[in-house]
Amino acid sequence: MLIVHTGEGKGKTTAAMGIALRGWAQSWNVGVYQFVKSGKWRTGEEAAFRALDDAHRRDGVGGPVTWEHLGRGWTWSRPHADQPLEAEELARIGWEHVRAQLAAERHDLLILDEFTYPMARGWVQTDDVLAHLRNRPGSQHVVITGRGAPEKLVAAADLVTDMTKVKHPFDGGQRGQAGIEW
Repeated sequence: MLIVHTGEGKGKTTAAMGIALRGWAQSWNVGVYQFVKSGKWRTGEEAAFRALDDAHRRDGVGGPVTWEHLGRGWTWSRPHADQPLEAEELARIGWEHVRAQLAAERHDLLILDEFTYPMARGWVQTDDVLAHLRNRPGSQHVVITGRGAPEKLVAAADLVTDMTKVKHPFDGGQRGQAGIEW
């Protein structure tokens, strides 16, 4: 399946991680590829999946997990005038890497976290992404997360969820909290 979690509300990555947990429990090979989040941010999800990968390698439970950071950080919050093309270059290189994983049938489930941003900004061509996803070999499931999913992606997906924000503590100036945001 091709699954898309989009919208302005919180929970897109969290929902994708729920699918990844279920896949891990089915002994699937899970690949998580984060296109925007920096590797400097240590999240609870990453720590948990690294522990699950260790448990798989040590005890044979679940499936293997690959977790890779393909971006440099929160590119939508402010431009980086000193390195204006870095995020774009990283997105292209990251997509080439993921395409190779698809072609090699490395994973049963791929989570392309915040991958809508490179498509929406034109850093990665949506038509190219869709062509590779349509023609992926085997039975690989792909989950793409992020705000502003391109319409072509939404139309091509088997399952789309639009997370709608009703209320968020950030609106009142509250900062992110451990265990809630990361």
